[in-house]
Amino acid sequence: MSTSTAAQRREQAKVAYDAYLANCPVRRVLDRVSDKWVILLLNALADGPRRYAELRRIVAGVSEKMLTQTLRSLERDGLVTRTVTASVPARVDYALTDLGMSLLPVMRALKAWAEAHIAEIDAARADYDRAQP
Repeated sequence: MSTSTAAQRREQAKVAYDAYLANCPVRRVLDRVSDKWVILLLNALADGPRRYAELRRIVAGVSEKMLTQTLRSLERDGLVTRTVTASVPARVDYALTDLGMSLLPVMRALKAWAEAHIAEIDAARADYDRAQP
């Protein structure tokens, strides 16, 4: 049984979490946070807890099925909490966890970048499409 130095263990850890490798677990995180509904929902929850119907109004176009699936996956990943308050009818609030809050600067930046550059992207797409036979 061979032992390894701390430097060797650090180097092995770097390789183990190389997102360019097919079996890297980091890809699961990248898959989750690159989803458009995830980005929009995390941004919608940035200002505090919201109810399901409120999220559905804010994030136009999301179906009930996709909203439910996305909220469940975010809860499973530890990015969102779901709090049920006993009342008639029951009140359910969704809020970002500390882990979810730590992702906000990236999500806000991505949303802002997309909003700032959509005209350029649309123009590039139109140019590309015109150039195709």
